[in-house]
Amino acid sequence: MFQGSEKLHDSLQKVLVDLIELHVQGKQAHWNLLGSNFRDLHLQLDEIVDAARGFSDEVAERMRAVYLVPDGRSSTVTKTTSLPEFPEGPVETTDVVDLIVERMYAATDTMRAVHDDVDDEDPTTADVLHSVLERLEQLAWMTGAENRHPEKDQKNKATRDRDDKAEEAGLDRVGAVANS
Repeated sequence: MFQGSEKLHDSLQKVLVDLIELHVQGKQAHWNLLGSNFRDLHLQLDEIVDAARGFSDEVAERMRAVYLVPDGRSSTVTKTTSLPEFPEGPVETTDVVDLIVERMYAATDTMRAVHDDVDDEDPTTADVLHSVLERLEQLAWMTGAENRHPEKDQKNKATRDRDDKAEEAGLDRVGAVANS
């Protein structure tokens, strides 16, 4: 019988709280979204929320499968998440896109930060992280594309500068937003 270590617990707990927080922030955005493309983004946020909720359940259940105890209490999530706080009140659709993409990438950054330690101890658990990373990065890319307008972006110096820096770093336009 395999039993996870304290280090494995700490790594998975970091991932868990970020996924729970992503779910909560996604609902906050969903409820307070205003502006153009409202309906499509409103529905897209539900897809992100459902994915985050499912991923958090998958991580927590994996923790239990290797005899670790997950802590998803709101006080724990609030104290330990790496995601920045979501703004209060109504938020413009274009701002929501950037805010949610930033938070999805913050969650995947946490997974990438703990990945090697998790893989060293338990490759099966690392496989769980792989599947979550794959889907969450896909959702981030698809959501971030909402705010990318190649012709319009080329006319804006700040956007061109950001995209040039991103290209130098090997990132595309969505990666540029996530890393700005």
